[in-house]
Amino acid sequence: MSDGDLHLAPMHRILKKAGAERVSEEAAEELRKALESIGLKIANDALDFTKHAGRKTVKAEDIKIVVKRLL
Repeated sequence: MSDGDLHLAPMHRILKKAGAERVSEEAAEELRKALESIGLKIANDALDFTKHAGRKTVKAEDIKIVVKRLL
């Protein structure tokens, strides 16, 4: 099984959707690591917005704000 929170099968699908004909396990693993790292950054920043707003619940808008700032 995987060491990360994300499974490898979706990583293979994402790479295939991007146009890859074949995907190695190592490539899927690297994508998983990258997405987990990016996801954690987004989650931490969204939590900052949540706390700043005086809430305990992270809302979709918090995530949207962070993603918009990052992209």
